[in-house]
Amino acid sequence: MPAPTRKTILAEQHIEQAIQDMPFYVVEYIRSKKRASYSSLTLSGYLHDYKRFFDWLRQEGLATAETTKDVPYTVLEKLQKKDIELFIEMLMEEKIEKNEGVFVKRSADSTNRFIQSLKSLFNYLTQESESDDGECYFYRNVMAKIKTPKKQESTAFRSKRISASMYSGKQMTDFLNFVKRDYVNTLESRAAARFEHNRLRDIAIISLLQGSGARVNEVAGLLLADIDTVHGDITALRKGNQLDTISVTETAMQDLKEYLEERDWLYKPDKKNQFVFLTKYRGKANPITVESIEKLVKKYSEAFMDGKRLSPHKLRHSFSKGFLDEGGSLPALRDQLGHNSIETTSLYMNVSQEEQRSVLKRMDSSNKRKE
Repeated sequence: MPAPTRKTILAEQHIEQAIQDMPFYVVEYIRSKKRASYSSLTLSGYLHDYKRFFDWLRQEGLATAETTKDVPYTVLEKLQKKDIELFIEMLMEEKIEKNEGVFVKRSADSTNRFIQSLKSLFNYLTQESESDDGECYFYRNVMAKIKTPKKQESTAFRSKRISASMYSGKQMTDFLNFVKRDYVNTLESRAAARFEHNRLRDIAIISLLQGSGARVNEVAGLLLADIDTVHGDITALRKGNQLDTISVTETAMQDLKEYLEERDWLYKPDKKNQFVFLTKYRGKANPITVESIEKLVKKYSEAFMDGKRLSPHKLRHSFSKGFLDEGGSLPALRDQLGHNSIETTSLYMNVSQEEQRSVLKRMDSSNKRKE
């Protein structure tokens, strides 16, 4: 079974630490959602939001408790719609220190996450919680009156925006070949030696991202036992802690095999270390982190495209477009990507405008012939 990534482990640690300062009903909510297989990363993010929310309630005098832990649920029951709207306005106007001395406003997506996290908590308290008398803690759900702002862009526009920052099928091949053959020529001797040490690993990671559409955390958490070289599959722990099988292209599987043949020699891991992708730190082999994979994809893509950055998620987008361009069905892509709904996957139907343009050209040619 795939192992949790370092990011997931840190999220789990944050959850256990953060709930120590939360009211009992928030702790109950977190425990309930963990049993329901909510992602640790999601719940950790929610707890960051709840801390900011309870701090605001106390700062504004809406809660008189000395600590967050002592805020009774009756405070949440009595909140007015205007109170929540003031909190959202504060979030939208609040300046966040991005770097030392550099402040930015919170993104719309971040604000929307606050709304979703509070909606989830209030839904639990008004529908799923249970007091000693068998009733929910309260029934008045003020968050039901709060609407999440809709994105100010159509699906087609969003698809075009995504399409502009990803690779086509040929570019994906060229990118991988660049890492395999040409990247080393851009480096000085010392940097070239470091690259050569991790070359097979990095090629396998990029090839797997491009050749499966797997999420970066799924690749980082991959264990040796998760690879089926006979059928060309890997086993991944997906959202909701669901085990799933992901098919992999022959090219990606071959690159993965070549790396695995040299893995032990390159990193000399302890036999108990079963992570596929490793990095050497202070002489010890450790599993590679999500952040390290993001950095290496960024590094290689910048060199390949003269400064144009890619991320593992954009390689996932590129895979999805290529899958559909080659005749793959939407349900098959949904299963390959591990989406919960076809609506999420349908975004990729609009990623490429090539089919529409081709149809329009044929229509135009046909009309001209009829004239």
